Amino acid sequence: MKYDLKQLTLDEKITLLCGTDCWHTYGANGKLPVLHLSDGPNGLRKIDENDQTVKATAMPNISTLANTWSRECAYLDGATIADDCIENNVDVLLAPGANIKRTPLCGRNFEYFSEDPYLAGTLAKEYIKGVQDKKVGTSLKHYLANNCETERFYQTSEVDERTLREIYMPAFEKAVEAQPYTVMCSYNLINGVYAAENKKYLSDYLRQSFGFKGVIVSDWGAYRSAYKSINATLDLVMPHCDMHFANVKAALEKGLITEDQIDFCAQNMLNLIEKCQAEKGVTTTKEERHENAVKIAEEGIVLLKNEGALPLKQGKICVGGNFADNPPIGGGGSAYVQTDYQQKNLAYLLQEDMGKGSQVEFAHAYLHPIGDTNKTKAVYQCAYWADSVILCVGNDSGIESEGYDRKTIKLSSTQENFIINTAKYNKNVIVVLFAGSAVDMSSWIDKVNAVVLAGFSGEGVNQALSKILSGKTCPSGKLNETYPLSLEDCNVKVNKVGLCERYSEGIFVGYRYYDSFNVPVLFPFGHGLSYAKFEYSNLCVTQTGNTDFEVSYDITNTSSVDAKEVSQLYVKDVFCTVSRPEKELKGFSKDLIKAGETKKVTLNLNYRSFAYYNTALDKWHVENGDFEIMIASSLTDIKLCAKINIQLDESTQQSQI
Repeated sequence: MKYDLKQLTLDEKITLLCGTDCWHTYGANGKLPVLHLSDGPNGLRKIDENDQTVKATAMPNISTLANTWSRECAYLDGATIADDCIENNVDVLLAPGANIKRTPLCGRNFEYFSEDPYLAGTLAKEYIKGVQDKKVGTSLKHYLANNCETERFYQTSEVDERTLREIYMPAFEKAVEAQPYTVMCSYNLINGVYAAENKKYLSDYLRQSFGFKGVIVSDWGAYRSAYKSINATLDLVMPHCDMHFANVKAALEKGLITEDQIDFCAQNMLNLIEKCQAEKGVTTTKEERHENAVKIAEEGIVLLKNEGALPLKQGKICVGGNFADNPPIGGGGSAYVQTDYQQKNLAYLLQEDMGKGSQVEFAHAYLHPIGDTNKTKAVYQCAYWADSVILCVGNDSGIESEGYDRKTIKLSSTQENFIINTAKYNKNVIVVLFAGSAVDMSSWIDKVNAVVLAGFSGEGVNQALSKILSGKTCPSGKLNETYPLSLEDCNVKVNKVGLCERYSEGIFVGYRYYDSFNVPVLFPFGHGLSYAKFEYSNLCVTQTGNTDFEVSYDITNTSSVDAKEVSQLYVKDVFCTVSRPEKELKGFSKDLIKAGETKKVTLNLNYRSFAYYNTALDKWHVENGDFEIMIASSLTDIKLCAKINIQLDESTQQSQI
């Protein structure tokens, strides 16, 4: 149904630009349907009329989803959550978050895709399509430069233009290709101006440059000035603000804004309401949604280290730690999902998957991330007599959460000592790590045989873990972020001067820093082991335009195990006259390759694959010269390499050194 702006009075148009409470839009005295907005992104978090959180499918957190490196999983994740939204009459899901993981300390990293904008934007785009193909809206967030939780309401992110364009904006730019119904601005200031009032980044870049056509909504409580926000083209203030109507009316009367500007925002709201009235249909059962959660978790769990303990062999298996019985399914805050799914103990599930040839015993040890350990003697005794030991440790929603940042990336000393002491009694210790961001393992990594990153993988995590540990599923997840050796090795330190956070590292974020400055890491970006073995061959690079290239290569599964492999394409500008990272991700593919099979993978590169943002020219610029195209299994595991030379018309180039 079409809604005509002329049917609304001026007062109704102004009132439409602010929520009526925490979750609903204005109905204009019965002229318009009321929309319900609810949190995501790891599943639906709807607060009902009784102020109770509804039960929904707890999907793997975005950090686990990103470890799948799978466009199909991202789409499936969005589509699955959309069905919960439809059943609960939710019109707009406040997700996904495409902020860059600038530092592993950020308390909300479990909600974000990656330290790399190409990976983050590609998966966010598919997630949005998955939700919106079901006619449920999304809210791409938190735009822009919101990379920590501490003082997020008042902090100014001081970022140079090139860094914004190359690191912090491209994920949003890519995701906007899916035309999310809304984009949510962040709390923080960007170079001294609040995101909600920042015309340069809302109107000039988001709307005009990126082509966003939907509603810009404030993060909850990010609104401050009525006329400044409307001048910046912010459409919807959330939640309800008592003074909003009066402030807009006063600004209009003073000539600080015009009625045409109000009409622009109100028309965007009408367009949103119209889209949300499209006919919707649920296509999955509750049970099928749970199975989707398990499937995505299986693809997002990462095998970080394996010296032969995995997959598990028949025999006596000891499972220790309370997280085996009650695993953390997500980080804390508005992204935490209430589920009525009852977890099964990992030991119980492993017994089923391993069969009668194994005896799996659960040895309870209370290992709270910030508390004490008890009943550890039982685990040590169990470990002493076992053939393999699985220790379930890590963080929970009290450690990683919205609203505050971590102070350390190490596990508690209680948990570290538990791992070290258990390893004294058994050489086949397998650590299952629950965390939504990087963890320092330096005190214990060399004392264990294997490490499996369970992440925060939703309600299906134990089922997925059991399949991977037992070998019924071959692990295929790879890291969306670098795991440094320690926090001291990170280049992003506490940079605040007052409330100013200066992004002094510039474009050298995440692997771009470690790789370019030869800083050793624990596990590199893109790392993840498999039970299968792969060989790469036959790299072919074909130029199809001035800066367009088709890149193809073969991957052969030389093992007896059917498996998925994530292959990654990196580009290096060899002789650039400005500082650039050693290499940057510009393509990837995840492919199922059966045992003994060879599969050809084809990826495409374009102008942006070779460009950097030139602030003097105020545009993306490709400099003539030599480039390397690298095909890799991880950032540091380069399998194939080709050299190319790009020569554009001289009129596009600047004077060379």
